[in-house]
Amino acid sequence: MEVLEFLDNSGGVLVKRFPENGNLEIKWGSQLTVRESQDAIFFRDGKALDVFGAGRHILKTQNIPVVGKWVTSFGYGPDSPFRAEVVFIGKQLFPNLKWGTKEPILFRDTELQMIRLRSYGSFSIQVQDSMLFVNKVVGTMGLYTSGVIEDYLRGIIISKLNVVLGKMLKSVFDIPVMMDDLNLVFRTELQADFTGLGLTLHDLYIQSISVPDEVQGMIDTRSGMNAVGNLDQYMKLKVADSLGDAAKNNGNAGAGLGLGAGLGMGMSMPNMIQQAMQSNSSESVTDKLKSLKELLDLGALTQDEFDIKKKELLKQL
Repeated sequence: MEVLEFLDNSGGVLVKRFPENGNLEIKWGSQLTVRESQDAIFFRDGKALDVFGAGRHILKTQNIPVVGKWVTSFGYGPDSPFRAEVVFIGKQLFPNLKWGTKEPILFRDTELQMIRLRSYGSFSIQVQDSMLFVNKVVGTMGLYTSGVIEDYLRGIIISKLNVVLGKMLKSVFDIPVMMDDLNLVFRTELQADFTGLGLTLHDLYIQSISVPDEVQGMIDTRSGMNAVGNLDQYMKLKVADSLGDAAKNNGNAGAGLGLGAGLGMGMSMPNMIQQAMQSNSSESVTDKLKSLKELLDLGALTQDEFDIKKKELLKQL
């Protein structure tokens, strides 16, 4: 082999070793061409001797001083081969690598108690220390791609995500306003781990933090209850709307009697709901549950609203 160079057409190769056919004989005086986005490490007898930067290099004694005495011991002339290998390292940016939680993360929320969260995002890396990266991560592999290391780095990222969420986040309701801070702290926490592998974490983003569907339903219910505001006025409005609909569909005397009964029930219903929803020390938890069930049967409460209040009452037992 007289010319050593490597062009990555796929864009995903971190490390490529030459020669790749198991024949480690490189001709003395061979030309080594290294691109601007590459480093090349020269190995002899399994030991890394030097790192070559961008440019054209001739593999001779003056360029590899460490092997000078070893070369002069040969008597085969300037064309004699020697047992060696060259490893090319891609130092360009490897962008848009993916990470995500395979299993939900258990999180203590100050408002929703214990919930499970899922998250995913993207990150980009570059090789910072070629010698460290090859010797510590790649080893003797002939080809090392970003897809191979992505799985390993994903595990490091998820482990740090648990730490960052525990430190920074109190409730999932704070996620929208804290996303920038979460990204910054998350990236800072990971820098030391990546540097120890000879890598630079160029960027890292949390694209989503989500809760299970049942928790999302609880959040939606709570948002709806907050949007209602004055429960008494809301219920009177709902009753008035229902009575108007009934008047359109029923015009006989029996319907009028039903409307009168419905009106009486509708006007008293807000007070019933308020009494059931408010805390009253003189009323037992059992009585409150019965009142809630009556409101559910009457259609004044939805099933989700009933379930939420039922859980609150059961905690008092």
